[in-house]
Amino acid sequence: MAHKNKTNYSAYKARQKGSPSATAAPLRGQHKRPDQVFSIPEADERLDDVFRNHGFADITHEERRKFAEFYALLMAEQEHQNFTRLLKLRDIAIKHFIDSIIVARLTKLQFPLMDVGTGPGFPGVPLKIMYPKDKILLAEGVQKRVAFLKKVREGLNLQNLDIIGRNINPFFVYPVMGVITRAVEDMQNTLGNVLSSIQVGGRVYFMKGPGVEPEIPVAVKAWSEYYKLVEDHTYDLPHTTNHRRLVVFEKIKNAPLPNEEEQDFPLLEGE
Repeated sequence: MAHKNKTNYSAYKARQKGSPSATAAPLRGQHKRPDQVFSIPEADERLDDVFRNHGFADITHEERRKFAEFYALLMAEQEHQNFTRLLKLRDIAIKHFIDSIIVARLTKLQFPLMDVGTGPGFPGVPLKIMYPKDKILLAEGVQKRVAFLKKVREGLNLQNLDIIGRNINPFFVYPVMGVITRAVEDMQNTLGNVLSSIQVGGRVYFMKGPGVEPEIPVAVKAWSEYYKLVEDHTYDLPHTTNHRRLVVFEKIKNAPLPNEEEQDFPLLEGE
């Protein structure tokens, strides 16, 4: 006759707790630290190889050095908090840096350009490295990321770069000729949130993945009075299987501004 275990001890559970399968996979969103971080000179040299092998050999030494410095700052921050799921230099170079700047090969960017939901600076910081004289604004609502963006601006000595430490909504009013976003927000919502800021003739650039197709007709229908779809590019990051979609809307008509009491003018963290 079997005897009941009158304690809470379970040999099976004890073995399971000690087994590799019990601790193998980290939870989604769990903080991951890079296994290896290259010095700025090493990163610079390795970035040179990546850029050359993926169609960006024309990046100058000065530009590449700033990318290496940005990488170093990003990895230093990643030691303390989750800022990116990409931890290898090659992945960062292709899926963050090249992914950000390739849009300028597909379309003409208009400035001032506001990066909405920039996170730790994508695509706004790489674009600022490539367009040092043009005005770019980084909009981000998470304050720990805002603090990091200020570090990046100072560390890379980026001029004419403003930081907006808040989320963008329909009451936000700041005149720009371009809005770009790599955030996951639905296109229809973004077009509404930037309506009071984007000027007539200005463009909204959506950096999306291949699954964006259902969003496009919804956004076109919802905002046909104020925007028109002007460009739609399907492409791959050079020499990779990473598929991307760039969708561009142009503003064709002004909308009534929010009531004066509701307007929300930004406090810019400028130079």
